Amino acid sequence: MSTDFRTGMTVLEEDDCWQLLDTSSVARLAVLVGDDLEIFPINYVVDGRAIVFRTGEGTKLAAVTIARNVAMEIDGYHRARREAWSVVVKGTAERVEDFDEIYQTEELPLRSWSDHPKQWFVRLLPQQVTGRRFAVAGY
Repeated sequence: MSTDFRTGMTVLEEDDCWQLLDTSSVARLAVLVGDDLEIFPINYVVDGRAIVFRTGEGTKLAAVTIARNVAMEIDGYHRARREAWSVVVKGTAERVEDFDEIYQTEELPLRSWSDHPKQWFVRLLPQQVTGRRFAVAGY
């Protein structure tokens, strides 16, 4: 890890980013829809060095099927240490379509906040994982 003394932000190592990703289950997913960017909240789970989420039919599924490049971002806050962190994952999304892989993916501890049907699994294969940690002022 290195600290930018100008901003006070610590640049996290990739392993640290994965540890933080594993502590959360909610993120924002950015996808390209035509010429526009859309951002969706998702529930996710870390599966090895990949991210898995579920979705139903609609814009999000169409976007990750057509323009497979996506970005995902999560944030966290540690009250006792008065520090916040942010992790960004950029990569390629793919629908999970192989039956054996679907059965394995169904065993992951992936829970949705919504009761809307989400029959499709999507795997995000990271190409870049970056993160920052910084002290929170005024708290």
